[in-house]
Amino acid sequence: MVKRYKVLIVDDHPMIAENYEKAFIEVSSQDSEIDFNIIIAHSSDRAMEIIENELLDLVFLDIKLPPSLDGKILSGEDLGIKINKKHPNAKIIIATTFNDNFRINSIMKNINPDGFLIKNDINNKEIVTAIKRVITDPPYYSQTVNKFFRKQTTNNFSIDKTDRQLLYELSIGTKMKDLPNILPLSIAGIEKRKRHLKIIFEVEGQDDKALIMVAREKGFI
Repeated sequence: MVKRYKVLIVDDHPMIAENYEKAFIEVSSQDSEIDFNIIIAHSSDRAMEIIENELLDLVFLDIKLPPSLDGKILSGEDLGIKINKKHPNAKIIIATTFNDNFRINSIMKNINPDGFLIKNDINNKEIVTAIKRVITDPPYYSQTVNKFFRKQTTNNFSIDKTDRQLLYELSIGTKMKDLPNILPLSIAGIEKRKRHLKIIFEVEGQDDKALIMVAREKGFI
């Protein structure tokens, strides 16, 4: 009996998305009892439309995506959280260029994906291997992610959706007086969040530009 999977591939680079699609085709060509119905989204808005209207079994998700038009989805991390809520039984494979321990930790805490691939680690053969593992015996982690787990220390920092929204608004120059209209926080609450973020990113005592620069380097903006 053929096992059919509805798959969503989310990546804003068409050639990369096409390579992932070819990997799924390769998996099904190796096993006649596996078949994939593949949908590709090149934007957060298109991905959200599919997430809301399709029944999904597996999502291959890039993290570095442009924000949605309404600003509610800032990255693939937000999409991953939505997928977990809307499709709790769907498996998620993260593929990203971000290899910073801060970012890996945040993704693991917020999404807990069934597969986690750092793009610089992988080739087409490993993508095929990851797909096979995730649909049969997850999880599957690429080399950099495995190194993160081996070296992980007791670091309890946490970056939530409000933190990421605050970083994004600061990065685009939103004025402090306007932030309470965008975030569910008072001015005092926003200042407290900023102080906490500066401690996390080790720029305590420095200005917002320093915070934005480090947050961008670590892939949170």
